Amino acid sequence: MGRADGRRIKTAGFEYVVGAHIMPHRIDAMNMITLDIPVEPMRHYLNKKRKEGKRYSHLALFLAAIVHSIAEFPQTNRFIVNKRIYARNEIAIGMVVLKGGKIDGVGATDKMRFNPESTLDDVNNVINEYIEKNRDEEDVNSTDKAAEILVKTPGLLRFGVSLAKWADKHNLLPKALIDVSPFHATMMLTNLASINTRHIYHHVYDFGTTSLTMAIGKMRDVPKMKKGEVVLERCIPIGLVMDDRITSGAYYAVAFERFQQLLENPELLETPAVFKEDIP
Repeated sequence: MGRADGRRIKTAGFEYVVGAHIMPHRIDAMNMITLDIPVEPMRHYLNKKRKEGKRYSHLALFLAAIVHSIAEFPQTNRFIVNKRIYARNEIAIGMVVLKGGKIDGVGATDKMRFNPESTLDDVNNVINEYIEKNRDEEDVNSTDKAAEILVKTPGLLRFGVSLAKWADKHNLLPKALIDVSPFHATMMLTNLASINTRHIYHHVYDFGTTSLTMAIGKMRDVPKMKKGEVVLERCIPIGLVMDDRITSGAYYAVAFERFQQLLENPELLETPAVFKEDIP
């Protein structure tokens, strides 16, 4: 039986098939790395655009680079369910937004959907709409509504979660539930810099299909070798967690090297992703 959110990959290499059996849980297969993204190229670009009357945030640049990288390297948009590998039908990013923008506020979790050909302007529009929708303290999104029903109905939470896990494992979870579930996304993103907190390695979830998590931390100085001297470079650190079963380490390395290249040259985000022929 097929899934509503992806198509099964039947031509994956034997190492992926075997890996899914050796590591049946997503938490078994976590690989973690820190990426330090130089601030200066982004700061220069944002200031330049501000003078032109366009306002973008660092978050908009990060998300645009994520969308571009995933579009160009689609194996990063795969997931494992019941030891089978699937290619996701969309690029969807889950993100928590604090109600009212307050540190002690309640967080609203939903997901943003992006066209693979999205430019920086397209991504920026999606982010602004997403934050506007989820930050209002009086507003309740569809994910919150579903969670509220589960929590407030006696005995329904335990039964509902168990049933959802079983249905998801057997490709029976309705599309309507997948559409509102932040656990069924390409990536879960948390912007800890917005609350002046250091980056972390955010856990992946065994429930759902999210194969990547990214945590953006507050700026820090990173020692780097330049022209034979050690200098401190202002960077935004990122904690990246990857499901090792969906593609090779070499593929991940190239994909996120592209991600860094895009942020060091933000002008590239003004045009659609450069699509490459991918390994099936």
